[in-house]
Amino acid sequence: MVEFNLNGEAVTARDDHPHLLAALREELGITSAKDGCSPSGQCGCCTVLMGGKARISCQTPMDKIAGAEIVTLEGFDPAEVAAMAEAFAACGALQCGFCTPGIVVRTKALIDKNGAELTRDQASRHLGAHLCRCTGYVKILDAVEALAQGCVPVAVRPGGIGARGTKYEGRELSIGTRDFIDDMYPDGLLHGALHLSEHARADVVAIDTTAALAVDGVEAVLTADDIPGDRRVGIIHKDWPVMIPVGGRTAYLGDVLAVVVADSRQVARAAAELVAVEYEVHEPMVDPVRVIHSDEPAVWELDGNVLSTSTYARGDVDAALAASAHTVHETFQTQRVEHAFLEPESTLAVPTDDADGEPGLHVYSGGQGIWDDRDDIAAMLGVDTSRITTELVSNGGAFGGKEDMSNQAHTALAAWLTGRPVKITLSREESLLIHPKRHPIRMEYDAGCEADGTLTAIRVRMIGDSGPYASVGMKVLERAAGHATGPYIVPNVDVEAIAARTNNSVCGAFRGFGANQAQFAMEGVLDRLAEQIGITGWEMRSRNVVVPGATWGPGQVLDDGCLGARACLDAVKPVYDAAIAAGKPVGMGLGLKNSGLGNGFKEIAKAVVRFHDDGTVEVRHCWTEMGQGVHTVVQQVVIEELDVDPERIVVLVDSSRELGAGQTTGSRGTLMGAGSVKAACEAARADGCQVGIDYEGDYRVDWTNSLGQIAAAKEAGEDIENPIIHSTFGYAAQVVVLDPESGDIEHVVAAHDVGRAVNPMLCEGQIEGAVHMGLGYALSEGFPCDETGFPVNTTLRSLDIIRPKDMPPVEVILVESPQPDSPYGIKGVGEIGLVPTAGAVAAAIRAQTGEWHSELPIRNEANRERASAWT
Repeated sequence: MVEFNLNGEAVTARDDHPHLLAALREELGITSAKDGCSPSGQCGCCTVLMGGKARISCQTPMDKIAGAEIVTLEGFDPAEVAAMAEAFAACGALQCGFCTPGIVVRTKALIDKNGAELTRDQASRHLGAHLCRCTGYVKILDAVEALAQGCVPVAVRPGGIGARGTKYEGRELSIGTRDFIDDMYPDGLLHGALHLSEHARADVVAIDTTAALAVDGVEAVLTADDIPGDRRVGIIHKDWPVMIPVGGRTAYLGDVLAVVVADSRQVARAAAELVAVEYEVHEPMVDPVRVIHSDEPAVWELDGNVLSTSTYARGDVDAALAASAHTVHETFQTQRVEHAFLEPESTLAVPTDDADGEPGLHVYSGGQGIWDDRDDIAAMLGVDTSRITTELVSNGGAFGGKEDMSNQAHTALAAWLTGRPVKITLSREESLLIHPKRHPIRMEYDAGCEADGTLTAIRVRMIGDSGPYASVGMKVLERAAGHATGPYIVPNVDVEAIAARTNNSVCGAFRGFGANQAQFAMEGVLDRLAEQIGITGWEMRSRNVVVPGATWGPGQVLDDGCLGARACLDAVKPVYDAAIAAGKPVGMGLGLKNSGLGNGFKEIAKAVVRFHDDGTVEVRHCWTEMGQGVHTVVQQVVIEELDVDPERIVVLVDSSRELGAGQTTGSRGTLMGAGSVKAACEAARADGCQVGIDYEGDYRVDWTNSLGQIAAAKEAGEDIENPIIHSTFGYAAQVVVLDPESGDIEHVVAAHDVGRAVNPMLCEGQIEGAVHMGLGYALSEGFPCDETGFPVNTTLRSLDIIRPKDMPPVEVILVESPQPDSPYGIKGVGEIGLVPTAGAVAAAIRAQTGEWHSELPIRNEANRERASAWT
């Protein structure tokens, strides 16, 4: 046992905990210190004070804390906590909030030491111990500065559409009092741990659980044979095995072979390592350009290695290229990237009984589509969906990486079979192996233009590595194909995009969803053509930018919503021109990104507004809050439509009502969430807002066409001349200015057309965070796999995410060019923020060094794709 002082009181804790963080969370009931990466100490989420100094608790051994004074946020002076919560909420210095309590603790240590003399530069250097994937650090540093100066800003109450109110639950998230799933400890809780495959492609000959079952505290060890229903799950195709059975074959390093359930997390994880698996190892198929031509399947029980092919063509590309005054041929290569959300995947499943005594489950999920989770869990257990209720616990970041189920099925199975509550939280290492990544894509472009720069034709051939299971890989490549021409008018187009199945990490949804890969290439093409002609990058874009009535990409005729592209372009021109006049290297990028799935999907989002006797207004919607602020959006819609005090509004997302619209993806949560909640409010108003009634509203986008429909019509001798691929687009222009000597980025200016800014402060935060992510994508980040399919990077640090001291200032210009017929004129903002970034960075570096860059990341070559896989 170890004795020490915790928050002013003497406590005793077991000395067998692996570190202080485990003792705090597992034994002493402290949950403000979060576990984002233990025991590597690379995220800062578990920061506490030890002897008045900030200390990473997952790196603090138990034998080092005897007699020490440990203070967590729970032990801070209440007035100080209130001031910090107020400052962080008022400044918009949090999004998902998972990293924020650790940053708040560090802030106190810095201010206690430096007081009002603490500078922004000092704070950014000391915050290097903390990783925030959401904010880009800009507003965090605003809050730290305000606190240091004793000028705590007054948080603005949430208001209607257009108000800069505080984030829903912003104060609670800042100080760690709003629970995430791993902070929940119901009575009788058991913990689960997963045993993952040791090989990317191997037959499973035998699984021996004897040693694991013999460990004291182990309740059960489950394998695929224990699954009573369907053994495969998936968002689009049901091809992802919950567990690989004996006689099956693994397809990547994230495949699960067994689940160990025990009375503690430490015991479960130790026992999981004792599961013995006998393999017959096969050579992994990891080279996408070769695997698509192989007759040998990369994935067990699935035919063919081409997951999808997306094509479309307009005009005569060959003739147009031949007649062009200038042409470019270039191959671009983007990299696999890890989401690095700060909260590792966590699920809690609690057994229930209905009124008739029928068993069921209540599953707390942080997934991006809890109705999809429910349906797949029910199918796996072989029960009706009415027996399963899924409830969203707003997660600690996702960016697309929590669309596919990670451990939801395993947790539900364990709770179902043991009859006890079970929680499974992935370690950071497991998270890196299991969930899908951003697609690496090779893109070959042929493009031409007239002597004045007017684009004439583009031919594009893309291959993307989708890993073994479908996830949404076919849709990412379809999106990349659709966005291949960017926000430009191109009369002759020929595009093909192939998604390949390999034994590398699964790839799926990630902020940008194929558009940012395509835009990096398209911006590079425009800059090369501009240089041939002798005009600036801004002028080249100006001569080709889309206008209302123009035919875009696959043939869609754009409406007045596209006026935002020109508005963004014009907004950044003074900064671009000033940089050139000052002799500074500068680059710019222009991009567009759809809002909504489009591509032929019938999207129906529903919401419910219900009034209670105590004055509470309950708002239910179908979207996952993951830091982007969709709960705040629906709160502001209710305030706008019903003039309700924000303190009366409670936002809930669970499957007790049939509201689901699929995954929270495609920058559609704000658009469709606002539309459905607005409709529910209108229904309530029309009926006098009576107590105890579910007022339901919906918002539909069910008129779009897919590339497959276009191709099928052409084969049938018909022609969908002007298909509607997407209902709505957002637009953005970004300028990147470098220091002429060092080549460091001096600042970024980002002009973004959001249609209507529901909450300008949240919009700014989304853009700042996306620019941070986009700069990392351009310069340093990557998640390559080696020849065996094993990821090269196994820690957060190796991902090379930009830390606070290296993040340049970002000036955000909000452009409001409304989308016709959308609620309040809204367009999505969640993804567009990094679509133009890499192209702008590459152009700026060209201006400084004279080198063209066609491969990402530009500066950290170790994080690029393995070259031999793509040639």
